[in-house]
Amino acid sequence: MSEAPQPTTAAEKQSNARVLPALILAMLSFSVVQTAVVPILPSLAKELDVSGSNITWLMTANLLSAAVLTPLLGRFGDLRGRKPMLLISLAGLVAGSALAVSTHSFTWLVVARVLQGAGGGVMPLAISIVRDELPKQKVTGGVAAISASMGVGSGLGLVATGLLLEHWNYKSIFWMGLVFGLIAVALVAFRVPTDPVTDKEGGADPIGALALAAWLSALLVAVSQGNHWGWTSTKTLGLFAVAAVVALVWGVIETKVSHPLVDLKMMSRPAVAFTNLSGLLIGFGMYGSFMVISNFAQTPEKYAHYGFTATVLHAGVMLLPSAIGSMVAAPVGALLIARRGPRLPLVLGGVLGAVSMAYLALRHSHEGDIYTASAIFGLGIGLAFAAMPAFINGAVPVEQSGIANGMNSVLRTVGGAIGTAVMTAILTGDVMKLPIPVLLPTLDAYKHAFWTTAVVCVIAGAVPFLIRTVKSAPAVADGSAPQDSSPQLAKTDA
Repeated sequence: MSEAPQPTTAAEKQSNARVLPALILAMLSFSVVQTAVVPILPSLAKELDVSGSNITWLMTANLLSAAVLTPLLGRFGDLRGRKPMLLISLAGLVAGSALAVSTHSFTWLVVARVLQGAGGGVMPLAISIVRDELPKQKVTGGVAAISASMGVGSGLGLVATGLLLEHWNYKSIFWMGLVFGLIAVALVAFRVPTDPVTDKEGGADPIGALALAAWLSALLVAVSQGNHWGWTSTKTLGLFAVAAVVALVWGVIETKVSHPLVDLKMMSRPAVAFTNLSGLLIGFGMYGSFMVISNFAQTPEKYAHYGFTATVLHAGVMLLPSAIGSMVAAPVGALLIARRGPRLPLVLGGVLGAVSMAYLALRHSHEGDIYTASAIFGLGIGLAFAAMPAFINGAVPVEQSGIANGMNSVLRTVGGAIGTAVMTAILTGDVMKLPIPVLLPTLDAYKHAFWTTAVVCVIAGAVPFLIRTVKSAPAVADGSAPQDSSPQLAKTDA
């Protein structure tokens, strides 16, 4: 009996051309929506008549929702198929955007941001689909493009926010998310085939899912609100304690159930564990630097004697080179991974991030300094984001790629929440006394913030040296194992 015919080159090209753009747009739609509200939080507080501390819930609620739903959608994608879960993820983003457009209530706007957080599932699901659908020699580039799209979309979101506010009100930002989401849903529905890889022998783990949601929620709320409540307040310390206890209980649950939500043995493999640590640090650097650079650019120079008195649009344009850098990094990262493995681009990502932040700590008097640092940082972020899925895919079997990449995405989100909280604490801890109603950080506070981010990026660049080389079949360009076998780790990894 003859073997089933192999896909033709023409079919492979058609699959690549149809599937990848749909997945990239899906990733862009979420990353744009997630960061678009960041530069307008102060104006939203006035528009909605809420306090400055309460308005931050528009970001906290989104980060929390994404952190909880990303691993769940990734795991259900492994169990029930990636395309249906991807459509559910995008449906949450669309529903949240539609609700945000239709309401003037702060409470309902927070609910809308929770729904938009479902879009966090796009990252792990899209990476798994690329691994399933694209020809092996195209997987590295496809994964790199999708992962780097996170940095591209974040930068574009900041620019788009400023541009829209120049001509319309804040509702236009949510209209943008709604349009992006609807286009992404249509492309995924018609261009992405039903994926063949599902974990048919796996099962649901509702108790593990609830425990994971509980400790992530406690941790993220404590980190995000610590600056407002006080880091030594009863609420903050209590939530940290709850997060630690529930995380321990969750770990016990996952080692006891027959079909865990997260395989902790898989998560403890050095290639996965250290990549996740690097992801947390890179997330810290990306979200923290975006906030600090945007605030620095918008500082009124006549009062502070630094900054550029930039509008929201102008500040977004200053960060636009980061999006371009991430875009350039996708093919460069794919080439480096194919030739040298994922370690080099991950190391370079941390090093470039550190160089850009150190540069800003030393040179920040001209707009050109911001543009230069932004471009270097974006290139570094793009390289790091391209490398992390390659490390993880090389260490886990196909049926666990959704949850493995989902947890990596979660840790980037957690790192981002920690980064923005730490940067806020640094900036608010050293302010100038001026005859204006707004507290402005001192220039030294910004320098400390830049140096802190640089140090974190240095550590992120050093972590990959703790990861041993993953052995894989030569034909697989992204370092992933063949679909019919588990990956063969180097002996020193065992």
